[in-house]
Amino acid sequence: MMGDNFASKLAQMLSSGRGPVGIVVVDHGSRRAESNDLLLAVVAMFRRRSGLEIVEPAHMELADPTIADAFTRCVELGAQTVAVFPYFLAPGRHWSEDIPRLAAEAASAHPGVEYLVTAPLGVHEFIADVMVERIATCLAAQANDGPTCDLCDEQPRCQPR
Repeated sequence: MMGDNFASKLAQMLSSGRGPVGIVVVDHGSRRAESNDLLLAVVAMFRRRSGLEIVEPAHMELADPTIADAFTRCVELGAQTVAVFPYFLAPGRHWSEDIPRLAAEAASAHPGVEYLVTAPLGVHEFIADVMVERIATCLAAQANDGPTCDLCDEQPRCQPR
């Protein structure tokens, strides 16, 4: 996919002239712990792949840490700019209203720290690659030709009906 070249380019771009940049990766949040745990895995993977040191998880609602918690943690780690990344597929109301409001509230506790809310995942060619891989894995698992994916392991979701 993007590889190390992208990661170093991103790290260089983020550090040019704005001081350390913190990233808050925010999902909706769930009452189900296993759903919230997926965000922790995404953040760990993003931190590793991007080479960025200040990357924190947040849930918009229903679970901790909140956007305010993650924003504060970024500042405590030295961020002078915080980019809030909505881990959402589409630009709906949460992206256009709720997350910007929550980010503004979080930023108000940290005068002098700049912030922005980025675009969500949206449409990107790499998403098609992920879709192809996920579908192929599930079809192979259903045919007993391969392992199940980490999401469907020992679940009936990949079973024919």
